[in-house]
Amino acid sequence: MKTIPLVIFLSYLFSCSPSFADLYRWKVIRVIDGDTIEVEAPFLPKELKLFVRVLGIDTPEKGGRAKCKAEADLAIKASKFTESFFKIFGNKAYFSNIKWDKFGGRVLANVGIEENNLAEELINRGYARAYNGEKKKSWCGK
Repeated sequence: MKTIPLVIFLSYLFSCSPSFADLYRWKVIRVIDGDTIEVEAPFLPKELKLFVRVLGIDTPEKGGRAKCKAEADLAIKASKFTESFFKIFGNKAYFSNIKWDKFGGRVLANVGIEENNLAEELINRGYARAYNGEKKKSWCGK
């Protein structure tokens, strides 16, 4: 029964709010992989978690989702970099340009701390590629 009001609330928050372009600050709880994090969302019931995928990038898949060893190895490096990003700059990140992920269950957002943008940092180090919803390119070479 809590799902319906939650969906209505989140739909309003992520689509109708005139201040939606503003920056939001949430605490990062953990890194899921190079481009996905879990954040503290005090506006949600405690049993629900909010996952944020970094907008505009794709990082390699980890574990069983990796298509080859090279992808799995790079995914570990991307995840470790994202973890270090929050350790170095702090775990209170800003989130902007928030919208629903096409798969549901998580949101997309620009993520950063101070002037440091996580997507740019991952791309600059070769741990991510620009991604805007098109078919993903393989991390396993040609």
